[in-house]
Amino acid sequence: MESTQEQGNEMAGLSYALLKKRNGALGYPFYDNGDYNLNIVGIRTDDARTNLFNDWMCLAFRQNDHEQLLVFACTTDPGNYWLKHPMNVDGTAVLKPGHYRSMFKLGMHRGKYLALTQVGDCTVYRDNNQDKTIDTGGESQYGRFGINIHRASPNGTSTQVDKWSAGCRVIADSGDFDIFMEICKRGGRAFGKFSYTLMTEQQLWGQ
Repeated sequence: MESTQEQGNEMAGLSYALLKKRNGALGYPFYDNGDYNLNIVGIRTDDARTNLFNDWMCLAFRQNDHEQLLVFACTTDPGNYWLKHPMNVDGTAVLKPGHYRSMFKLGMHRGKYLALTQVGDCTVYRDNNQDKTIDTGGESQYGRFGINIHRASPNGTSTQVDKWSAGCRVIADSGDFDIFMEICKRGGRAFGKFSYTLMTEQQLWGQ
């Protein structure tokens, strides 16, 4: 099962089975029982360019006991605007790779439209040198920072992140986001909250 977003060769070989295997190898849970028990997995790719939707949002789940995988273009990083103008005095939030149990629930993004909103704690790096490079590995903080999963423009496909993300996970294409949310609504009715895994592209391929 694929999204409407064309995927490209860089994700060739990505599968439900691979995500399950890599989550296990990293010591993360993988939810494989019951329909719409969602595994929401972000892939931070090796493409180090900023301000682009050059990462991947994966939804792996069972539907009528059949394995399903959807993959959407997204960003797992803040856009250049917020890197240059941090809204937090400690710097802009960059989520640390890991598994975050019950991190999200269905809720209103900034009171405007239904998205996944943060209700569980996570760990972020603080990027505070105000350049256009994503900094990881420095000072980190643990808590709730308003990191949501939402869309960019309400219509069409966005190509630049700009102000769309100050640390949120943002899906580039509005149609993809509609598909993502329809599945999440079904998962939310069945299981309530959503856990989230962020891994790097190297972790995905076991490098």
